[in-house]
Amino acid sequence: MSEAIRAQGLVKRYGKVTALDGVDISVPTGTVLGLLGPNGAGKTTVVRILATLLRPDAGEAQVAGVDVLTDPAGVRRKIGLSGQYAAVDEYLTGFENLDMIGRLYHLGRRASRVRARELLAQFSLDEAADRPARTYSGGMRRRLDLAGALVADPPVLFLDEPTTGLDPRGRAEMWEIIQTLVSGGTTLLLTTQYLEEADLLADKIVVIDHGRIIASGTSDELKRQVGGERLDITVSDGNRLTEARELLEPLGTGPATHDHQRRTVLLPVTGGATVLIEALRRLDAVGLRLDDVGLRRPTLDDVFMILTGHGAADPADVDVRRRQVVR
Repeated sequence: MSEAIRAQGLVKRYGKVTALDGVDISVPTGTVLGLLGPNGAGKTTVVRILATLLRPDAGEAQVAGVDVLTDPAGVRRKIGLSGQYAAVDEYLTGFENLDMIGRLYHLGRRASRVRARELLAQFSLDEAADRPARTYSGGMRRRLDLAGALVADPPVLFLDEPTTGLDPRGRAEMWEIIQTLVSGGTTLLLTTQYLEEADLLADKIVVIDHGRIIASGTSDELKRQVGGERLDITVSDGNRLTEARELLEPLGTGPATHDHQRRTVLLPVTGGATVLIEALRRLDAVGLRLDDVGLRRPTLDDVFMILTGHGAADPADVDVRRRQVVR
């Protein structure tokens, strides 16, 4: 299978901050690569380089067989891009937004109008086609923005956190649209910090943190790297969370992690029900009450936590990154 996107050794620095530190990416034609990581990890920087909006300090990349550095105009003719925020003109109608994009692509007046109507119908926006975009909901704006990225019917599409800010219904609608596009043969690079989004949509997942790729593979392959089952408990008294962790950790096959906000302890284990019974015995012996307890298979969230030591959207990590960039 040919590669629609290939990047080797991408490096990008902003002063003393290294945003990308030798990133390699390969996306076969007609597949979805999920670029997974927290805010500030470098995901958007990768997209901006591949979309010719930013030059790397080192490395090389090709998109649809065209070199990003030597022929950026050729790359732009092959791609569609939808960023983190809907790039629509609020004072134009939905139809006028798409018609304008078609004219900018030199599709011609008639072809631009026909394509605009097709996309409005495809994205369930035809009833709002002649309303100003400022009257659209957040989900409608995101759909209009994605429709704009498809006006020229590009073979390669970049979606940078396409469901950020959407409610659960809006996210589900966007996922359905993305799946339809991919089934039609579009190659997609999707950045996200939503683990379930990568799990659902991506053929392969690349985990990036602090500008470096720390793991890659299918969802199942990444979960197998973690292995085993997870003992998941929620304590009633958050002040006793550390005590619960210390009691349970000897039962595990690796270190336990805990979340103070959710009052949970997560421990990799083997032995199934036997370990669960022993855990409950130890906690009951010290009068430690639980709100919930169970055994479950690892998720992508577990993978990310174990690989990086923090969650996929760790606010503290984001604040540190911001302070580094400001300096």
